[in-house]
Amino acid sequence: MPGILYQPSSRRRFVFTAAKAFAGAFLIRELNLIGEEVAQKSVHFALLSDTHIPADPKNEYRGFFPWENLKKAVPQVADARPEGVIIDGDAARLTGETADYEAVKQLLAPLAERMPVFIGLGNHDDRENFFKVFENPPGTRQKISGKHVLVIERPSLRFVILDSLLYTNKVAGLLGKSQREWLGRFLGDSDGRPTILFVHHTLGDGDGELLDVQRLFELVRPQRKVKAIFYGHSHKYAFSQDDGIHLINIPAVGYNFSDEEPVGWVDAFFTPQGADLKLNAFGGNRAGDGKTKSLTWRS
Repeated sequence: MPGILYQPSSRRRFVFTAAKAFAGAFLIRELNLIGEEVAQKSVHFALLSDTHIPADPKNEYRGFFPWENLKKAVPQVADARPEGVIIDGDAARLTGETADYEAVKQLLAPLAERMPVFIGLGNHDDRENFFKVFENPPGTRQKISGKHVLVIERPSLRFVILDSLLYTNKVAGLLGKSQREWLGRFLGDSDGRPTILFVHHTLGDGDGELLDVQRLFELVRPQRKVKAIFYGHSHKYAFSQDDGIHLINIPAVGYNFSDEEPVGWVDAFFTPQGADLKLNAFGGNRAGDGKTKSLTWRS
């Protein structure tokens, strides 16, 4: 009898154990697939810069009407269906008047109803007036005195919008010591997700560029998680690198300074491995309209 009772018990235990093992293996496989899916999932943003929106729709520069240009860009962006929009500074025309930002808000409303619109600050912006109109802008705002810095977290990527506004309607920009120190701590404490930085000012050594750019490069070069820096200011569309970090100059929406440059925006798909950037040029030099530039991140 003991022998007879023992066999069924053993079979039940075997079946139960096998079922547990199978379920565990299935769960691990599913979790791995989910992890791989998250790792491969792209983040889709529309990238705009230098919209230079005036309160007066008839305001013109070099034959361009910035108010009309943004009005033209908004339905294009909506049709692309990004999960968000980043405007990399100089949202306002010249001196960052409250009425300028009211016009910006009005023009962006069809997008803001559907997705977050993250706005950085440039040298033609005014922080006080900006916050009169955009009281609670989207994004996680960082506690840095006198600066408007945003962090956008995604499962596989991280985006940081820095503030290089030094003086309104003066050309040069500056991150400043407090913002650089914050960025150093932030990058040191954060996990290894690929991190993309945005700053308005150009990254050269000219008097009208980012004045502490070398200190920025010294800070980010050792941080291998930093993959790219996007910037505006020059109203150009250009690509370069520094120590494997991609440097991308976003074209202006408002107007160009040279007939050789496009006027438009960039449709961007980011992954942990790189990015695909499609130019949407509706003015200026449209030779590159619809063309995609693919980037591979440094390891």
